[in-house]
Amino acid sequence: QVQLVESGGGLVQPGGSLRLSCAASGFNFSTYYMTWFRQTPGGAHEFVAGINWSSSNTVYADSVQGRFTISRDNAKNTVFLQMSTLKPTDTAVYYCNVFLGGFNYWGQGTQVTVSS
Repeated sequence: QVQLVESGGGLVQPGGSLRLSCAASGFNFSTYYMTWFRQTPGGAHEFVAGINWSSSNTVYADSVQGRFTISRDNAKNTVFLQMSTLKPTDTAVYYCNVFLGGFNYWGQGTQVTVSS
């Protein structure tokens, strides 16, 4: 079955960096578009970034453009989110996502807290 497992979250000071990972299994990872979303403490569910199968196309939310970088390693079935210059407003649970077979699949999420 499809499985997505996020890791790499934690507590970081404003201006710091974190790298999130999402290990995928149960599907042909190298052929699918992958995305990162986040859910804020207020409950908002936001798109963060997306990447196509070949890494030739990436898309970012305006709020993270220039600070976050999405990448993938198809040999390791893993998608990454490098987050830099973090702000308190980036505090959220971060989820990776794949849409396949008419369904959205989500991991369990990883908590990122940006606070001094």
